[in-house]
Amino acid sequence: MKIYEIIFSPTGGTQNVADVFAAAFDQEAELVDLTDYAYDFSALEIEKEDICIIAAPAYGGRVPAVAASRLAQIKGNGAKAVLIAVYGNREFDDTLVELQDIAVAGGFTPIAGVGAVAEHSLVRQFGANRPDEQDLSELQGFAAQIVELTKADVTKALELPGNYPYKTFNGVPAKPVVNENCGGCAICAWNCPVEAISEEHPEQTNYDLCISCMRCVSICPNQARALTPEMTAAFTQKLAPVCSERKSNILYI
Repeated sequence: MKIYEIIFSPTGGTQNVADVFAAAFDQEAELVDLTDYAYDFSALEIEKEDICIIAAPAYGGRVPAVAASRLAQIKGNGAKAVLIAVYGNREFDDTLVELQDIAVAGGFTPIAGVGAVAEHSLVRQFGANRPDEQDLSELQGFAAQIVELTKADVTKALELPGNYPYKTFNGVPAKPVVNENCGGCAICAWNCPVEAISEEHPEQTNYDLCISCMRCVSICPNQARALTPEMTAAFTQKLAPVCSERKSNILYI
């Protein structure tokens, strides 16, 4: 039996959560990075006896489209799957049920779902430093229950919250901009999940491709990319009424 972490985690928050669940199985997990545009996901076949941790952040209450497309190419072959929607202290809306639909269509057998809080990727004051110690203790408890669940036969379909049709996601209008600190190293271009940044001219971004995942912001060694103060202020004002109160992690089994 192998353990897989199949994750889309541009800024690391989703991977921090997924790692908790993978670690509960006491063996090294194989990482399948859904942000890797060069990976041939269609060539990956999971064995039935394997366990997969499938995790994605909630983008406007949905699975990021690029993550959904890449996940759909993987062949599950009946393997049990733990589905995780990571959200920035707002709501995960239809993310879990969409993950479930993709997983089932790909041949996985979902046995558990988790809604978990991490730092908001656009406005980091919301969910700041989460998952924190309280979260980690709670998630480890969830993981222990799931490990026991994987030892049993699956006898019923997993019921997860969500709506049909899914919530409409029209993208994020705010895109990171480049400042004078850019040294042209192209680290951002090499790591952009959707190849929106030019390798030859990394100060240039194709905003039609950019999904505002904030990876370029998080990995730039010179802090050369960021949302403008005006963008940050607008998002803070919009999200404050729904993100200020501490939200909970939730387990569905």
